[in-house]
Amino acid sequence: MPSTQKPMRYGHTEGHTDVCFDDIGSYIVTCGSDGDVRIWENLDDDDPKSINVGEKAYSFALKNGRLVTAVSNNTVQIHTFPEGAPDGILTRFTTNANHVVFNRDGTKIAAGSSDFMVKVVEVTDSSQQKTFRGHDAPVLSLSFDPQDAFLTSASCDGSVRVWKISDQTCVTSWPLLQKCNDVINAKSICRLAWQPKSGKLLAVPVEKVVKLYRRETWDNQFDLSDNFITQTLSIVTWSPCGQYVAAGSVDGCIAVWNVDTQECVERMKHEKGYTICGLAWHPKGGQIAYTDTEGNLGLLENVCNRDGKKSSGKVSCAVTKDYNDLFDEDDDFLNTDLIEPRSSPKVVSNEEDDDDDDLMLASGHPRHRGAIIEDDENSLDTALMKVNSNLEKDDDNDQDGSIPVLPVSTTQRPFYDGPMPTPQQKPFQSGSTPSHLTHRFMVWNSIGIIRCYNDEQDNAIDVEFHDTSIHHATHLPNSLNHTMADLSSEAILLACESTEELASKLHCVHFSSWDSNKEWTVDMPKDEDIEAICLGQGWAACATSAMLTRVFTIGGVQKEIFSLPGPVVSMAGHGEQLVVIYHRGTGFDGDQCLGVQLIELGKKKRQVLHGNPLPLTRKSYLMWVGFSAEGTPCYVDSEGIVKMLNRGLGNTWIPVCDTREYCKGKSDHYWVVGIHENPQQLRCIPCKGARFPPTLPRPAVAILSFKLPYCQITTEKGQMEEQFWRSVVFHNHLDYLSKNGYEYDENAKNEAAKEQQELLMKLFALSCKLEREFRCVELADLMTQNAVNLAIKYASRSRKLILAQRLSEMAVEKATEMAAPEEEEEEEDFRNHLNAGYSNSTTEWSQPRVRNLLHEQDMEDSKEADAVEEVEEMQKFRQNPFCKTVGLPEMSTPKSAVITSSSQGRVNPFKVSANQKDPTAHSANILDNMSKFSKNTPTPNSRAVNKQKSPVIKPLMPKPKSKQALAATFFQPRPPHAGDKAVEEKEEKAENILPEIQAAPTENKRPKTGFQMWLEENRESILADNPDLEEADIIKEGMSRFRVLSSDERMVWTEKAKGGAASNSAEAKKRKRPADAKNEGKEKLEEKSKEDTSLPKKQKPLDPSTNVRLSAFAFKQS
Repeated sequence: MPSTQKPMRYGHTEGHTDVCFDDIGSYIVTCGSDGDVRIWENLDDDDPKSINVGEKAYSFALKNGRLVTAVSNNTVQIHTFPEGAPDGILTRFTTNANHVVFNRDGTKIAAGSSDFMVKVVEVTDSSQQKTFRGHDAPVLSLSFDPQDAFLTSASCDGSVRVWKISDQTCVTSWPLLQKCNDVINAKSICRLAWQPKSGKLLAVPVEKVVKLYRRETWDNQFDLSDNFITQTLSIVTWSPCGQYVAAGSVDGCIAVWNVDTQECVERMKHEKGYTICGLAWHPKGGQIAYTDTEGNLGLLENVCNRDGKKSSGKVSCAVTKDYNDLFDEDDDFLNTDLIEPRSSPKVVSNEEDDDDDDLMLASGHPRHRGAIIEDDENSLDTALMKVNSNLEKDDDNDQDGSIPVLPVSTTQRPFYDGPMPTPQQKPFQSGSTPSHLTHRFMVWNSIGIIRCYNDEQDNAIDVEFHDTSIHHATHLPNSLNHTMADLSSEAILLACESTEELASKLHCVHFSSWDSNKEWTVDMPKDEDIEAICLGQGWAACATSAMLTRVFTIGGVQKEIFSLPGPVVSMAGHGEQLVVIYHRGTGFDGDQCLGVQLIELGKKKRQVLHGNPLPLTRKSYLMWVGFSAEGTPCYVDSEGIVKMLNRGLGNTWIPVCDTREYCKGKSDHYWVVGIHENPQQLRCIPCKGARFPPTLPRPAVAILSFKLPYCQITTEKGQMEEQFWRSVVFHNHLDYLSKNGYEYDENAKNEAAKEQQELLMKLFALSCKLEREFRCVELADLMTQNAVNLAIKYASRSRKLILAQRLSEMAVEKATEMAAPEEEEEEEDFRNHLNAGYSNSTTEWSQPRVRNLLHEQDMEDSKEADAVEEVEEMQKFRQNPFCKTVGLPEMSTPKSAVITSSSQGRVNPFKVSANQKDPTAHSANILDNMSKFSKNTPTPNSRAVNKQKSPVIKPLMPKPKSKQALAATFFQPRPPHAGDKAVEEKEEKAENILPEIQAAPTENKRPKTGFQMWLEENRESILADNPDLEEADIIKEGMSRFRVLSSDERMVWTEKAKGGAASNSAEAKKRKRPADAKNEGKEKLEEKSKEDTSLPKKQKPLDPSTNVRLSAFAFKQS
């Protein structure tokens, strides 16, 4: 019986209209651009039930009493059916979703949107989402594989892709459709469909034919076509039995093919020729409902009806099923009605088993054939014979759609079963929204905003500046269809891709130019497209498809060109810095494999990062790259992690913020537009249910705070540690600016140092309360000298005297480091590099020159004073130039400040001075007091002295930083010793040592140095030239003149001093001043260090009188 076409009826307002049947075929359900879903009992129903789901409904799906709709507020929402009660939102997109579909059992939905994204969402738990990225234009349609292994999508980028749902990878892609930039402009909505139950074939409407692709091999099996079809087909659907395919065209034609015979069995023409946009088979066959773009609903009846001659095909569809279906748990083969089996298990293959075991249930358990054969052996054999005869018949003609998919032989299976490569991320401009949008942001940065409008009325670019004093807002025509832009305080940079007629162009509007010609354009060579652009201070750059980076001056002069190791992803500029991100290889399992180059384009051109790997979060991609307002490179990945370059730790990347922590919903994101280090601000735009904002209404900028991902951040200790290191990281830029000659705020640096020291003191106090004294010393090592003095006071008050003693030794060490002049850079050798990043502890590699010198001195003179001085030399040479405490301004105190402050007499060691530049005076007081209670305390340093008497050089163990022997003698002048560089260095140190002689006149008089003898003879000539000089200035002037002398002349003076020292050493050794208790303690200590060669590792406890003296020292006022 031929099909009959019932008259169409009005269903919705003009626009895209969708249609389907409910699960049992009781109702016809439609949705339209009026935002209503209507439920029709039949075509003649004059009062259909209506459910309003939104302002506009683009697509809907119905299964298991759940109605899912894609509506105009960019959401996919769910209602109950047929009641129509709202049941929540499943997911959100940044633009509207164009198509939603259920999987076979109704547990998942797939939705495709105009923001290029495809999402698969669990219906019962919408937090379980999978996102499929790869399309470069809006998604048109989707279809679930009946076995839930694959998902197919069609897009405006012209491609049809097959995705593997389990790992979200693209299995294959076919360029089948005509490209366009939006769904409205698409010639076909390309509603594709899988063959029901088996999923053996995939039907795709392409132009005037329906292409059928074979599962697994993805070969094009055959095409279905007919002369009746004269226009593009836009939609296909399968009959429930999988034997027939119906297709609708844009001019209102509907055709039905038998897939087995490939013949067209039904043809129907729309009564008014409108585009068919909805097509649905009745669940039991026999009827096809269809809708058009004018909102009308129609019905075809008796399509391939079983009552007519065409029904035989449908019956054979079930009878000739794969024999695997015969062994269903429901024993369908025992029933007389084989037309509609209730279930069709999935078929999977087991490569390693025998052929008999190849067919298995989806659960993986082999079927128990023997038991069934015992029940009814004859019925089984008959059925098997029928099936086998069909298999033999179809062996050569593999076009039978009636048989579900058979196990693929091992030769057809893909050979590779390892990690799958990740599709490479496409190039993008930071701060831009997708280029397919008609209204979009071309860039939003700290300077301003560039918007692009490309619709029927206008194709233009608007430029707006945050600070109108830079430039007023500008409106530019966009006749060349520019797709990339960047904005700085000097210029606007635009770029367009090449077309068949025109080359790719770089266009610059240099609005800050002082001449009248403010624009220039450069054409790229043939077949070279610009893919990324950026602006810096006085320069512009672009990266091209030829993997080249081209640099220009801001006025248009071509400068450097350099090659990139891989395709560019994005680039950014700031001042003299250029950062380029590119693909350094292929990533696997969803990871991108990106590299980063950081280049300085100033007068001294240099590469800072040489293609280092860019660390991204697992299975994420790059979203934004740029610089903070202070010039530190930063980037953001798709998981919302913000990372910043840590210049203080060898140019490593540190995560400074997780924007996902601030998101309320799983589909919400933050779109970064700027980063500031001082004040610490992350400027971004909140996007609800989207990754980027719309141009209208104007988005509001939110400010997020930074937080480093330290452990136990909820505890007081964790919070203070995070605050301290965040302060350090976010003030590294001050060192970079000062090093590179930029202006910077000195107050900000001082405030940062003050904040860091306060946090360290709080941590110190917390560790004291917790009885963590070793941790206290570790914290004090990060402090400045003034902070260490406060720590000593706190430790003494807390009655932690051993801690106070160790901190006092550390204070001496810090004072030494500050007082000692920096070593000349020419003398840097490889040992400095070996020490980089390690502690100040002495190693065999760090001091061979000093060790040899000390050995010579021991051979020359083994007197007590010399032994102590060897310890002093050890201390001086233990300073590692690469072990600076980060961000402590006091470490760079000028020498002149040390000299003048030391002549001011004794001051309170715990008083925090305003200028914080009095370290030597503090340390002198500490030493004066330390010597009173140190006479009975053996020190680990005496072990070092004794070890150095041995001619065998062994690697030294890292020593505790105990310096009591040093404390007794450091600030007193010393007799010089023979040696090349050692002599010169000692003489240079005299500048710091001489003021101490005057500041402490009560100390023992020691033999003069060569410089002192020279100064006595030349003092009159210095005063004659500069009669107004004070004593400290005379010493400075003398020091500068002494340094000008040749090394031979200085050696002569040193030898003179040495001669004097030899004659006076015995007398100086015997001299003892009873009134001075300090010297008595010092000499006993020196004798102890000479005699005792095997000191115990633990220090003896202090006696009560010593404790009293230590407390008095800690609280002593000036």
